[in-house]
Amino acid sequence: MTATPDSAAPAPARNVRSLSGLGPFLRPYRGRIALAGLFLVLAAVSTLVFPVALKSLIDQGLVAADPGQRVLALRGHFVALFAVGAALGVFSAARFYMVSWLGERVTADLRNAVYAHVVRQSPAFFESTQTGEVLSRLTTDTTLVQTVVGSSLSMGLRNSVMGIGAMLMLIVTNPLVMTQVLGILVLVVLPSLYFGRRVRKLSRASQDRVADASAIAAEVLNAVPVVQSYTAEDRETTRFTTATETGFATAIRRTRVRSGLVAFIITATFGALLWGLYQGTQAVIAGQIGAGHLGQTVVYVAILVSSVAVLAEVYGDLLRAAGATERLMELLAERSPIVSPANPVALPATRGGSAVTFDHIDFRYPSRPQQLALADFTLHVRAGERLALVGPSGAGKSTVLQLLLRFYDTDAGSIALDGVPVPQVALDALRGRIGIVPQDSVIFSADAMENIRYGRPDASDDEVIAAARAAFADDFIRALPEGYKTFLGERGVRLSGGQRQRISIARAMLKNPPLLLLDEATSALDAESERMVQAALESAMKDRTTIVIAHRLATVQRADRIVVMEHGRIVETGTHAELAAAGGLYARLAALQFEA
Repeated sequence: MTATPDSAAPAPARNVRSLSGLGPFLRPYRGRIALAGLFLVLAAVSTLVFPVALKSLIDQGLVAADPGQRVLALRGHFVALFAVGAALGVFSAARFYMVSWLGERVTADLRNAVYAHVVRQSPAFFESTQTGEVLSRLTTDTTLVQTVVGSSLSMGLRNSVMGIGAMLMLIVTNPLVMTQVLGILVLVVLPSLYFGRRVRKLSRASQDRVADASAIAAEVLNAVPVVQSYTAEDRETTRFTTATETGFATAIRRTRVRSGLVAFIITATFGALLWGLYQGTQAVIAGQIGAGHLGQTVVYVAILVSSVAVLAEVYGDLLRAAGATERLMELLAERSPIVSPANPVALPATRGGSAVTFDHIDFRYPSRPQQLALADFTLHVRAGERLALVGPSGAGKSTVLQLLLRFYDTDAGSIALDGVPVPQVALDALRGRIGIVPQDSVIFSADAMENIRYGRPDASDDEVIAAARAAFADDFIRALPEGYKTFLGERGVRLSGGQRQRISIARAMLKNPPLLLLDEATSALDAESERMVQAALESAMKDRTTIVIAHRLATVQRADRIVVMEHGRIVETGTHAELAAAGGLYARLAALQFEA
């Protein structure tokens, strides 16, 4: 149980180009983006108009105005300044609302897209990707993207417009000061780009370490009873603490670099502001410009240098979000090898079960390419037949079911369902024909009614109850505090193993598939629970094809045919009586179990 860092991740990009991956998520909201851009420009223009109004106040309201008219003049100029401030407030509020809406909407769309993409990945994807890693990307990474789209990007654009506007006004009104300030700003920007790249790399590393800690937490929290039974709480706490401390150390390195960058930018921009103020005061003393001109120049220099400072800060946020976006795009770029065919073949109608054919199958799991899970596996299952697969652990029994469900594709050979090759059937149609009762029954965080209805979402309450009765689950469900509306807890913690299994059987029966797969459905139950579940299974197997996997041979004695597997191959086939008399592997397994 170790969480491994994402060593296969590509090297991080050196700039914010990774944010271009958000393009498809922003495109549907072009109208709102344009409206947000309009309010952004209007807010920036309002800010840039303020120094002009201030210059008029000083030159016309204080210096040049007739003493008798000064009060009226000042009143008019202050009203103009208030109008500028009011416009700035309205446009800024409208911009804030629009970009916040975009941030929330794009983040929700991004989360939905990543989640929908991940749940469609084949099991091969989850052999190499930890659940905690996926959860980290769905939460932490998308939150960073939300910060950028809903705040930082807007601030960056606004300050870009303001900075460019202030620069143009300085060029027009005081080109000498502008030339000197621009030279200082170049000295500010170049180091910022260098440090920004380091922040970018450390941000990506920090996100990876957060994902490592999330992976450990998800793994351990899903296995708390095992952890506690082995008194491993301290060990697991230490392992999680080590992962979080590693993440903390990486985050501190990023923060240290970014703090140095902020200190440098603020010092340099403050110096540029003071230099512009000094030059302006010298010009006023020399009689080259008026006091209002000086005030206007100082405000424009302040707007320019503060815009550069904000842009440098925003650039750091963009770099962090670029790392998060890169990780999300990697997830969205994953392509499942299992996809529905472009032109699927329809399955024929069936009555009394489906027929299945395995023809010379060879298969290796992607995570174990050197080891054959099935070798030259050939089997024909007749419609309506009850077929049992038995054999030692690792014989390939569950692999047969996974290939039939097309969780994987075969390396060689073919599988057909009702005469149609499985790869030619749409995945929804294929899996819609198959019901499965797994060894570890899955109970969702919902009530009993919705857990059973998961097998057929459009089923009525009466149909759900009928399925529960057929699965011998109705009595214990009605005995629950709120009957069918009782919340069953995460993973069904409020139910016994036999009760969870009967709900799983009811779910499969409600689906009413022509082909039923039972994967060790009674292996973890006590004798009383097994008797009840076995009765439910007998009801579930009527009028359909059933493939049963079982270690307990007592549960397969009534099968029409038993297939014995070893090392991915079929070694024996026959009824219980025939195989017990043959003296082979089945006879040895039966002797061990029944004598015990």
